[in-house]
Amino acid sequence: MKQVLVKADAGRAMGNVFAAARGRLPGAGPVLQIRARAFEVYERTGLPHRRMEDWKYTDLRALISEVLPLAPRPDAEALVRAKVSVKQVAADQAVKLVLVDGIFAPELSDLGGLGNEVVVRSLREVLENSATGAMAGLVLSTTSDSAISLNAAMATDGLVITVADGHAVERPIQIVHVATGLSVSTFTRCYLQLGKGAHADIVESFVPAERASGYQANDAIIALVGDEASLSYIRVAAAASDAVNISSAIIAVGARAKLDLFSMTCSGSISRYQGFITLAGEGTKLSANGVNLIRDKLHADTTIVVDHAMPHCTSGEKFRAVVDDCGRSVFQGRIIVRPAARKTDATLTTRALLLSDQAEVDNKPELEILADDVTCRHGATSGALDDTLVFYLRARGLSEKDAQMLLIKAFLGESIEEITSENLRDFVTAQAEHWLQAGR
Repeated sequence: MKQVLVKADAGRAMGNVFAAARGRLPGAGPVLQIRARAFEVYERTGLPHRRMEDWKYTDLRALISEVLPLAPRPDAEALVRAKVSVKQVAADQAVKLVLVDGIFAPELSDLGGLGNEVVVRSLREVLENSATGAMAGLVLSTTSDSAISLNAAMATDGLVITVADGHAVERPIQIVHVATGLSVSTFTRCYLQLGKGAHADIVESFVPAERASGYQANDAIIALVGDEASLSYIRVAAAASDAVNISSAIIAVGARAKLDLFSMTCSGSISRYQGFITLAGEGTKLSANGVNLIRDKLHADTTIVVDHAMPHCTSGEKFRAVVDDCGRSVFQGRIIVRPAARKTDATLTTRALLLSDQAEVDNKPELEILADDVTCRHGATSGALDDTLVFYLRARGLSEKDAQMLLIKAFLGESIEEITSENLRDFVTAQAEHWLQAGR
């Protein structure tokens, strides 16, 4: 009985948040109907909890209990603080598109550096423009996942990016999410469409501004990668120490296309990154990799579902976690091979490095194979630093700390080195080294 009461109270509280925010949410008519249906999907279950298999290790109902009120529009002072944070995480040569407290900030963005073959619009513009209103159902598409449904219902803004057929975007596009508020929630959604034969590098960064704390961020990106196109998508989440970050990616990849995916979580209180990737065309290649860098009491969950829907596709996943203090890292990787997906070649490995006796790791690799004539492999390991290797390095003049740092960098490099762009690989490496130095 107690569990039912908790669910009901939480549902009423979230209903009040949704009702209070409706006047601020962009779109009318059909858009409002889409939002209402998405909220109904969320209401059926409420916040994800441990009785949901995909959320069994990250019970949001217990961890956060409720969704905070929607953040107000950023004022001039918030934009000044956000500008400082954007500079701190700027990727080299990247075109920056900035969202502050869930609202697109063109004054902090670089809209002139992409050329005519790339069209960038704010989500608010698309949803409020009757000429583009037909896109609303696609941009605000949802699933049975309650976190994604809540995002569709509450999204205040985001970006809609389209790349023309055959066009290779010369500079990386960096989407920077900056949180400036206290004890508020933000909901953003981005939509990316790559035409046939197109190429783009996308970096998504999450960062707090000075004095931001206690906030909750719920972000989603929908990406369609056309036939023979290639996309490199990198996500780096560095939230405030007491913040919550829930990010979802739904990606469909066409025939003979290539997707390189990388995610890194390195701060915050509670983090969940979930990626749902469908290989929807023949001959597609996927490289999906990630790193959790955990210390203090951070709970970081990375869940990746790869759906091989067509034959002759290849996927490789390498996930690494470094956990210190009382941190907890969760990795769930599922590979689904559909009956038509003959000649699939899929590999999934997850390794965790525990730096303290209180550190905790949950690894859950899964294979769901419904076809013949496939090659699928998975493996999971966890353990501490090898004392023999530490002794070997110390015998050659390194201090114990430097020896440990060198071994941790090599461990992380197994995943980071899979990033194909040298500039973006250096960017991620610098972020990882900053985390390592902060713990010395």
